[in-house]
Amino acid sequence: MSEKYMIDVDHVTIRFNLASEKVDNLKEYFIKLVKKELMFQEFLAVKDVSLKVKKGEAWALIGVNGSGKSTLLKAISGIMKPYKGTIQVNGSVSPLIELGAGFDANMTARENIYLNGAVLGHSKKFMAEHFDEIVEFAGIGQFLDSPIKNYSSGMKARLGFSVATVVKPDILIVDEVLAVGDFRFRKKCMDRMSELLAGGTTLLFVSHNIDQVRSLCTHAMWLDHGETKASGEVNEVCDQYMAMDEAK
Repeated sequence: MSEKYMIDVDHVTIRFNLASEKVDNLKEYFIKLVKKELMFQEFLAVKDVSLKVKKGEAWALIGVNGSGKSTLLKAISGIMKPYKGTIQVNGSVSPLIELGAGFDANMTARENIYLNGAVLGHSKKFMAEHFDEIVEFAGIGQFLDSPIKNYSSGMKARLGFSVATVVKPDILIVDEVLAVGDFRFRKKCMDRMSELLAGGTTLLFVSHNIDQVRSLCTHAMWLDHGETKASGEVNEVCDQYMAMDEAK
């Protein structure tokens, strides 16, 4: 991969197999599977998409729900593999894709900080050194020894974002998780992402808040039913997207 690209998505298609018939229980599922009676319908969540992102760029993925944004981010993060095409990533990735991903619901926040840090590749010593910083940014000090399952979605988002950005990643991937936080914390997150971008971090950002997209990102890709509708300078792409939305 050319060194000038941090992320190189080349003609990627991602396919899911959807069961075309109702199966009521696991036993029936395995019986049909063994007898080769289980029928599937092919669903292409992402269709021949290409995206090249340079170091320090901030790209937004926009589009309505179900357009393939999160699926593409999962593939870039290595969570799933494309059916066709290739994805190459150059550098460390801190993904914030699903709320609570990397957390154990039955463990306390204190325990989960170390667990989530390990998932991101940080040592226990590193997490201990940055523990107080993480807790302060997340604003969860009084709930440190409560299980994550008792946390609100906003508290989980705050903790996840704080752990993911405690060290400057090469690539930060944020998928709509900030939508659940209060406006003060959203501002803190936007400020931290701006600081990371100024330091050379590359950003992939999914949000339905077009004002956030315009203020934070330099480029955007508009996906619709898995296909690229527009890609380029953020204001141009957002203007096209909003014009389509207003025309409906």
